[in-house]
Amino acid sequence: MRRSRLTSYLSALLLAVGLTVTGAATAQASPQAAPTGYVALGDSYSSGVGAGAYDSSSGSCKRTPRAYPALWAAANSPSSFHFTACSGARTGDVLANQLGPLGSGTGLVSVTVGGNDAGFADVMTACVTGSESSCLSRVASARSYVDSTLPGLLDRVYTAIGDRAPAAQVVVLGYPRFYKLSGTCIAGLSERERSAINAASDHLNGALAKRAADHGFAFAGVADRFAGHEICSGDAWLHSVNWLSIGESYHPKANGQSRGYLPALTAAA
Repeated sequence: MRRSRLTSYLSALLLAVGLTVTGAATAQASPQAAPTGYVALGDSYSSGVGAGAYDSSSGSCKRTPRAYPALWAAANSPSSFHFTACSGARTGDVLANQLGPLGSGTGLVSVTVGGNDAGFADVMTACVTGSESSCLSRVASARSYVDSTLPGLLDRVYTAIGDRAPAAQVVVLGYPRFYKLSGTCIAGLSERERSAINAASDHLNGALAKRAADHGFAFAGVADRFAGHEICSGDAWLHSVNWLSIGESYHPKANGQSRGYLPALTAAA
Protein backbone atom coordinates (compact mmCIF):
# COMPACT_ATOMS: atom_id res chain seq x y z
CA MET A 1 0.00 0.00 0.00
CA ARG A 2 2.76 2.41 0.96
CA ARG A 3 4.67 1.46 -2.16
CA SER A 4 1.61 2.11 -4.31
CA ARG A 5 1.14 5.55 -2.79
CA LEU A 6 4.83 6.34 -3.22
CA THR A 7 4.70 5.23 -6.83
CA SER A 8 1.64 7.39 -7.48
CA TYR A 9 3.27 10.40 -5.82
CA LEU A 10 6.48 10.06 -7.85
CA SER A 11 4.51 9.62 -11.05
CA ALA A 12 2.50 12.75 -10.35
CA LEU A 13 5.66 14.70 -9.51
CA LEU A 14 7.43 13.61 -12.68
CA LEU A 15 4.36 14.46 -14.74
CA ALA A 16 4.22 17.95 -13.21
CA VAL A 17 7.92 18.52 -13.84
CA GLY A 18 7.55 17.23 -17.38
CA LEU A 19 4.68 19.60 -18.08
CA THR A 20 6.65 22.51 -16.65
CA VAL A 21 9.72 21.74 -18.75
CA THR A 22 7.62 21.08 -21.85
CA GLY A 23 5.72 24.32 -21.33
CA ALA A 24 8.95 26.29 -20.99
CA ALA A 25 10.40 24.67 -24.08
CA THR A 26 7.23 25.42 -26.01
CA ALA A 27 7.33 29.05 -24.90
CA GLN A 28 10.94 29.34 -25.97
CA ALA A 29 10.27 27.65 -29.29
CA SER A 30 7.31 29.92 -30.08
CA PRO A 31 8.34 33.51 -29.32
CA GLN A 32 6.10 36.37 -30.30
CA ALA A 33 6.39 36.99 -34.02
CA ALA A 34 8.72 39.85 -34.89
CA PRO A 35 7.17 42.88 -36.62
CA THR A 36 7.69 42.46 -40.35
CA GLY A 37 5.23 44.88 -41.99
CA TYR A 38 6.62 47.54 -44.33
CA VAL A 39 5.28 51.11 -44.64
CA ALA A 40 6.64 53.43 -47.35
CA LEU A 41 6.22 57.15 -46.65
CA GLY A 42 7.35 60.30 -48.38
CA ASP A 43 7.22 62.46 -51.47
CA SER A 44 7.47 61.94 -55.24
CA TYR A 45 10.90 60.33 -54.98
CA SER A 46 9.25 57.53 -53.01
CA SER A 47 5.96 57.39 -54.91
CA GLY A 48 7.91 56.98 -58.15
CA VAL A 49 7.13 60.08 -60.17
CA GLY A 50 9.24 59.86 -63.33
CA ALA A 51 9.19 56.07 -63.50
CA GLY A 52 5.84 55.80 -65.32
CA ALA A 53 3.15 53.09 -65.14
CA TYR A 54 1.30 54.98 -62.41
CA ASP A 55 -1.43 53.26 -60.45
CA SER A 56 -4.62 55.08 -61.46
CA SER A 57 -6.14 54.45 -58.03
CA SER A 58 -3.39 56.58 -56.45
CA GLY A 59 -4.62 59.69 -58.28
CA SER A 60 -2.34 62.71 -58.04
CA CYS A 61 -0.01 60.85 -55.67
CA LYS A 62 1.30 58.99 -58.73
CA ARG A 63 2.42 55.82 -57.03
CA THR A 64 3.87 53.17 -59.31
CA PRO A 65 4.97 49.53 -59.03
CA ARG A 66 8.27 50.73 -60.52
CA ALA A 67 9.07 52.78 -57.41
CA TYR A 68 11.66 51.42 -54.99
CA PRO A 69 9.15 50.68 -52.17
CA ALA A 70 7.01 48.47 -54.41
CA LEU A 71 10.12 46.80 -55.86
CA TRP A 72 11.48 46.07 -52.37
CA ALA A 73 8.14 44.66 -51.22
CA ALA A 74 7.90 42.43 -54.30
CA ALA A 75 11.40 41.08 -53.68
CA ASN A 76 11.10 40.57 -49.90
CA SER A 77 7.44 39.67 -49.29
CA PRO A 78 6.83 41.56 -46.03
CA SER A 79 3.87 40.41 -43.95
CA SER A 80 2.08 43.61 -45.01
CA PHE A 81 2.89 46.50 -47.32
CA HIS A 82 1.38 49.96 -47.10
CA PHE A 83 2.45 52.46 -49.77
CA THR A 84 1.31 55.94 -48.70
CA ALA A 85 4.02 58.12 -50.30
CA CYS A 86 2.55 60.90 -52.43
CA SER A 87 3.82 63.29 -55.08
CA GLY A 88 4.28 66.80 -53.75
CA ALA A 89 4.27 65.75 -50.10
CA ARG A 90 5.89 67.96 -47.51
CA THR A 91 6.58 67.10 -43.90
CA GLY A 92 3.13 68.32 -42.87
CA ASP A 93 1.48 66.10 -45.47
CA VAL A 94 3.32 63.05 -44.18
CA LEU A 95 2.10 63.84 -40.65
CA ALA A 96 -1.47 64.50 -41.73
CA ASN A 97 -2.04 61.84 -44.36
CA GLN A 98 0.51 59.03 -44.39
CA LEU A 99 1.10 57.64 -40.89
CA GLY A 100 -2.13 55.68 -40.47
CA PRO A 101 -0.71 52.22 -41.30
CA LEU A 102 2.12 52.48 -38.75
CA GLY A 103 1.76 50.27 -35.70
CA SER A 104 3.26 47.58 -33.49
CA GLY A 105 3.50 45.19 -36.45
CA THR A 106 5.57 47.58 -38.55
CA GLY A 107 9.10 46.27 -38.92
CA LEU A 108 10.40 48.63 -41.63
CA VAL A 109 9.65 52.22 -42.58
CA SER A 110 11.21 54.11 -45.48
CA VAL A 111 10.80 57.83 -46.11
CA THR A 112 12.00 60.60 -48.40
CA VAL A 113 10.81 64.04 -47.38
CA GLY A 114 12.25 67.53 -47.08
CA GLY A 115 12.94 68.51 -50.67
CA ASN A 116 9.51 70.06 -51.18
CA ASP A 117 9.67 71.89 -47.87
CA ALA A 118 12.97 73.43 -48.92
CA GLY A 119 11.44 74.53 -52.22
CA PHE A 120 13.61 72.59 -54.65
CA ALA A 121 10.88 72.66 -57.29
CA ASP A 122 10.93 76.45 -57.07
CA VAL A 123 14.72 76.37 -57.27
CA MET A 124 14.63 74.46 -60.53
CA THR A 125 11.90 76.70 -61.96
CA ALA A 126 13.95 79.79 -61.12
CA CYS A 127 17.08 78.29 -62.60
CA VAL A 128 15.49 77.06 -65.82
CA THR A 129 13.42 80.17 -66.53
CA GLY A 130 15.50 82.96 -64.96
CA SER A 131 18.96 84.44 -64.96
CA GLU A 132 22.03 82.93 -63.36
CA SER A 133 21.89 85.46 -60.54
CA SER A 134 18.23 84.67 -59.78
CA CYS A 135 19.03 80.96 -59.83
CA LEU A 136 21.90 81.32 -57.38
CA SER A 137 19.81 83.56 -55.14
CA ARG A 138 17.01 80.99 -54.99
CA VAL A 139 19.51 78.23 -54.24
CA ALA A 140 20.89 80.29 -51.36
CA SER A 141 17.37 80.78 -49.97
CA ALA A 142 16.76 77.03 -50.06
CA ARG A 143 20.00 76.34 -48.23
CA SER A 144 19.07 78.90 -45.58
CA TYR A 145 15.70 77.19 -45.09
CA VAL A 146 17.43 73.82 -44.69
CA ASP A 147 19.56 75.31 -41.91
CA SER A 148 16.92 77.33 -40.08
CA THR A 149 13.56 75.59 -40.44
CA LEU A 150 13.77 72.13 -41.93
CA PRO A 151 15.42 70.37 -38.95
CA GLY A 152 12.46 71.14 -36.69
CA LEU A 153 10.00 69.90 -39.29
CA LEU A 154 11.95 66.68 -39.76
CA ASP A 155 12.02 66.17 -35.99
CA ARG A 156 8.23 66.24 -35.91
CA VAL A 157 7.97 63.61 -38.63
CA TYR A 158 10.67 61.36 -37.22
CA THR A 159 9.28 61.57 -33.68
CA ALA A 160 5.80 60.66 -34.91
CA ILE A 161 7.15 57.66 -36.82
CA GLY A 162 9.07 56.44 -33.79
CA ASP A 163 6.06 56.87 -31.50
CA ARG A 164 3.67 55.03 -33.81
CA ALA A 165 6.03 52.22 -34.86
CA PRO A 166 8.41 51.73 -31.92
CA ALA A 167 9.75 48.37 -33.15
CA ALA A 168 10.41 49.48 -36.71
CA GLN A 169 13.73 50.01 -38.42
CA VAL A 170 13.42 53.40 -40.10
CA VAL A 171 15.42 54.22 -43.23
CA VAL A 172 15.61 57.85 -44.35
CA LEU A 173 16.64 58.03 -48.00
CA GLY A 174 18.34 61.05 -49.53
CA TYR A 175 18.26 62.77 -52.91
CA PRO A 176 20.65 62.46 -55.87
CA ARG A 177 22.80 65.20 -57.32
CA PHE A 178 21.14 66.39 -60.50
CA TYR A 179 24.09 67.15 -62.76
CA LYS A 180 27.33 65.66 -63.94
CA LEU A 181 29.65 68.63 -64.15
CA SER A 182 31.63 69.11 -67.35
CA GLY A 183 29.29 66.59 -68.89
CA THR A 184 27.66 66.14 -72.26
CA CYS A 185 25.11 68.98 -72.06
CA ILE A 186 25.87 71.75 -74.54
CA ALA A 187 22.98 74.02 -73.58
CA GLY A 188 20.83 74.88 -70.61
CA LEU A 189 22.15 75.92 -67.20
CA SER A 190 25.64 77.23 -66.67
CA GLU A 191 28.24 75.12 -64.89
CA ARG A 192 28.04 77.54 -61.97
CA GLU A 193 24.31 76.95 -61.66
CA ARG A 194 24.68 73.19 -61.93
CA SER A 195 27.42 73.17 -59.32
CA ALA A 196 25.30 75.26 -56.93
CA ILE A 197 22.31 72.94 -57.36
CA ASN A 198 24.46 69.87 -56.69
CA ALA A 199 25.95 71.48 -53.59
CA ALA A 200 22.48 72.37 -52.34
CA SER A 201 21.41 68.74 -52.74
CA ASP A 202 24.44 67.64 -50.71
CA HIS A 203 23.54 70.24 -48.09
CA LEU A 204 20.00 68.90 -47.84
CA ASN A 205 21.27 65.34 -47.55
CA GLY A 206 23.58 66.39 -44.75
CA ALA A 207 20.64 67.80 -42.80
CA LEU A 208 18.58 64.66 -43.38
CA ALA A 209 21.43 62.41 -42.26
CA LYS A 210 21.99 64.38 -39.07
CA ARG A 211 18.35 64.43 -38.03
CA ALA A 212 18.02 60.73 -38.88
CA ALA A 213 21.05 59.85 -36.75
CA ASP A 214 19.76 61.91 -33.82
CA HIS A 215 16.56 59.83 -33.88
CA GLY A 216 18.42 56.53 -34.19
CA PHE A 217 17.35 56.04 -37.81
CA ALA A 218 19.47 54.85 -40.73
CA PHE A 219 20.30 57.26 -43.53
CA ALA A 220 20.68 55.81 -47.01
CA GLY A 221 22.32 58.25 -49.40
CA VAL A 222 21.86 57.76 -53.13
CA ALA A 223 24.21 60.40 -54.58
CA ASP A 224 27.07 57.93 -54.97
CA ARG A 225 24.77 55.34 -56.55
CA PHE A 226 23.65 57.89 -59.14
CA ALA A 227 27.24 58.98 -59.84
CA GLY A 228 27.86 58.74 -63.56
CA HIS A 229 24.12 58.69 -64.22
CA GLU A 230 23.22 62.31 -63.52
CA ILE A 231 21.78 64.69 -66.11
CA CYS A 232 24.53 65.49 -68.67
CA SER A 233 26.19 62.12 -68.10
CA GLY A 234 25.06 60.54 -71.35
CA ASP A 235 23.35 57.74 -69.38
CA ALA A 236 21.05 59.67 -67.08
CA TRP A 237 18.83 57.95 -64.53
CA LEU A 238 17.10 61.30 -64.00
CA HIS A 239 14.79 63.30 -66.22
CA SER A 240 15.92 66.76 -67.24
CA VAL A 241 13.16 69.24 -68.10
CA ASN A 242 10.32 67.19 -69.55
CA TRP A 243 8.08 69.65 -71.37
CA LEU A 244 5.55 66.93 -72.21
CA SER A 245 5.16 65.97 -68.53
CA ILE A 246 6.61 68.80 -66.51
CA GLY A 247 5.99 67.10 -63.17
CA GLU A 248 8.45 64.35 -64.09
CA SER A 249 11.29 66.84 -64.52
CA TYR A 250 14.26 66.22 -62.22
CA HIS A 251 12.87 62.92 -60.96
CA PRO A 252 14.36 59.44 -61.27
CA LYS A 253 13.49 57.33 -64.28
CA ALA A 254 12.55 53.69 -63.76
CA ASN A 255 16.22 52.64 -63.75
CA GLY A 256 16.96 55.33 -61.16
CA GLN A 257 14.42 53.68 -58.89
CA SER A 258 15.57 50.12 -59.54
CA ARG A 259 19.32 50.71 -59.77
CA GLY A 260 19.73 53.73 -57.50
CA TYR A 261 17.11 53.80 -54.78
CA LEU A 262 16.29 50.10 -54.44
CA PRO A 263 19.89 49.02 -53.73
CA ALA A 264 20.22 51.84 -51.19
CA LEU A 265 17.16 50.66 -49.27
CA THR A 266 18.18 47.02 -49.57
CA ALA A 267 21.61 47.73 -48.14
CA ALA A 268 20.18 49.72 -45.23
CA ALA A 269 17.30 47.35 -44.46
